[in-house]
Amino acid sequence: MDTKASVKEKLILLMPVLSGIMWGSGGIFVRTFDALGMDNFTMLFSRIIVSVAILGIFLFVYDRSLLRVHPADLWIFLGGGVLGMFGINLTYNEAIKHGTLALASVLLSMSPVFVVSLSALLFHEKMTIQKTLCMAAALFGCVLVSEVLESGASSSVSPLAILCGIGSAFFYALYSIFSKAAAGKGYHALTITFYCLVSSLLLLIPGTDPGCIGRVLREGGIGMPFFMLLHSLVTSALPYIFYTTSISRIDAGIASILAASEPAAAMLFGFLFFRETPSALSVAGLFLTTGAIIALSRSQTKGQIHS
Repeated sequence: MDTKASVKEKLILLMPVLSGIMWGSGGIFVRTFDALGMDNFTMLFSRIIVSVAILGIFLFVYDRSLLRVHPADLWIFLGGGVLGMFGINLTYNEAIKHGTLALASVLLSMSPVFVVSLSALLFHEKMTIQKTLCMAAALFGCVLVSEVLESGASSSVSPLAILCGIGSAFFYALYSIFSKAAAGKGYHALTITFYCLVSSLLLLIPGTDPGCIGRVLREGGIGMPFFMLLHSLVTSALPYIFYTTSISRIDAGIASILAASEPAAAMLFGFLFFRETPSALSVAGLFLTTGAIIALSRSQTKGQIHS
């Protein structure tokens, strides 16, 4: 294999791993802004508008042709932005606010379960024993991570956190489907990411409080503008670009497997920044769910990298 091609292949495979780690860091920003009194819509708006601005300027300078889309394909970008990005971000942020970072991330990683279920329901794909066992193992792993089986822990588990976490997995699955559809029509990863971000931004505008952003910038200290920029880059622009690029070059199942770095990263960040000390059962649940999702995703993929 050509050395340059080998390096390129490794970079493509690294992209979803980096996406998972970046998404896993989202709780750090959400908890910080929540403590400063920023509501969810305003938080998402402040993040996505920066991403849209950065990507828009870059595409205009780099290659204006990437800004062109066919009107007949707008529904794909609307679906990816509204049913994908907007839904993921809104529900995931709420899950982080009301539960541990590890629980929110593990539930988000359940998106392949929805992909398999929807494929069986809508496209009549065969539901094998292996798939069923993997889904059952993943669900049981989530129960362990939630710590509901541990003495005295059940009362501290927020049903809203679990519901929002499950919702984020569902919307994550939809984003993967719409992104793959757009990539199949020949659109560049940057084009897909940009217009999905624009779609979600338009939906956020009516519920955003500009005054809240100004207050947080004033009260957050001299480093707050940089923190907001970092929030946008690390949890929105870069991971979506990396993930969308990867699924345009490799099977979505492989990308999902590699992005399984997110739950472990979220648990580590929760421990380092918020003293969320996981129990032995919680750690076991994380590994069980991650392993089951990897096995489930592997059963869905052909394992080929596209040129």
